[in-house]
Amino acid sequence: MVKKKSIAIIGGGPAALGLASHLNSTVFDITIYEKGNTLGRKFLVAGKGGFNLTHSESIEKMITRYYPPLFLDKALNKFTNLDLQDWLEGLGIPTFIGSSRRVYPMKGIKPIDVLNAIRDKVVRNSVEIKYNHEWLGCSDNNSLLFRNQDGIHSDYIVYALGGGSWKVTGSDGEWLNGFSRRGIKVVGFQPSNCAFEVGWGKEFVHDHAGAPLKNIALRCNGVYEKGELVITRFGLEGNAIYALSRQIRELLQVNGTAEVMLDFKPTLTEDEVLRRIETSPFKKRSDVLRKTLKLSSTQIALLRDGLTKDDYLADFKLAKGVKSLGIQLVGLASLDEAISSVGGVSVSAVNSNYELHDFPNEFCIGEMLDWDAPTGGYLLQACFSMGIHLAGHINELEK
Repeated sequence: MVKKKSIAIIGGGPAALGLASHLNSTVFDITIYEKGNTLGRKFLVAGKGGFNLTHSESIEKMITRYYPPLFLDKALNKFTNLDLQDWLEGLGIPTFIGSSRRVYPMKGIKPIDVLNAIRDKVVRNSVEIKYNHEWLGCSDNNSLLFRNQDGIHSDYIVYALGGGSWKVTGSDGEWLNGFSRRGIKVVGFQPSNCAFEVGWGKEFVHDHAGAPLKNIALRCNGVYEKGELVITRFGLEGNAIYALSRQIRELLQVNGTAEVMLDFKPTLTEDEVLRRIETSPFKKRSDVLRKTLKLSSTQIALLRDGLTKDDYLADFKLAKGVKSLGIQLVGLASLDEAISSVGGVSVSAVNSNYELHDFPNEFCIGEMLDWDAPTGGYLLQACFSMGIHLAGHINELEK
């Protein structure tokens, strides 16, 4: 009888679970090494804020949401958003598409239920899960080193170590230096999908912190995103600004500040806004904005603060402000407060199957690689797709 080859998976998040559930356990001995006492802690934390599993847009459109371009195409085409929904359905997790076109578990299904269904699939695939195994690095003979554990040799090693945000979940990015010492190209972690700092005045913060800005759009560095925002004491957060994280980060790094242009009425042209202002039956500026243009008190306050008095009172300048009000961002939230991170192992260090160029049969998947995506199901989808694509590749190697 031919001895099975071994696969060690370091980490227990979505990418690792997708991989482990699809590997051929008749050919491989598969072990997940998880440093905590449970799987998918970040998966569960993410579920507290509205548990969208993926997005329902076409896979062709979805692919364009990721950066760098083309890096994830192969995996996303191998295991699409439709495939993910079908897979979850087969695990007893039916989904539905919300008004935002995001995909959620059916009402009553909690994040822990989804995680348990996936974990059970992994266990049924004869995967051994070893908890409280903190990976410390590799020895000179390429054995895996764990705290309180002798070195372990494995024929295939898959790292799924997570990014640098939400340290409370165990995804702390402390592995980065170990990879760098092995000569693997790495990039320092930075926040993504995070709040951005605005130097609001004290009176504005007192009156408007917590206020939503609904049905708006933002433009930054040539990219335009519709969505929603929330005013916070720190600055701005919400899906519209999360989607511009990369553009804003780049401007902040170069200039120390970044300007975003806020469009209060993305469904109207500037000429249409101007016409409504000019033909409004109301004389008072605040009534024109509130009753004719249906702006909230917070939106009106932003216009008052962002325009000079003369521009606020001039119809043409006011219309321009409604469609393109500049807001200066001066910083971003801390890495630990970010929804996700960029940085980690450089994508130039791996091939299209996520194998390290300089270390054959060693692979990196998930958020530990240096790629970026907005919220809305894109992060989870990519992690599952990477893991399942890699499973297909490794299965083919031993046919």
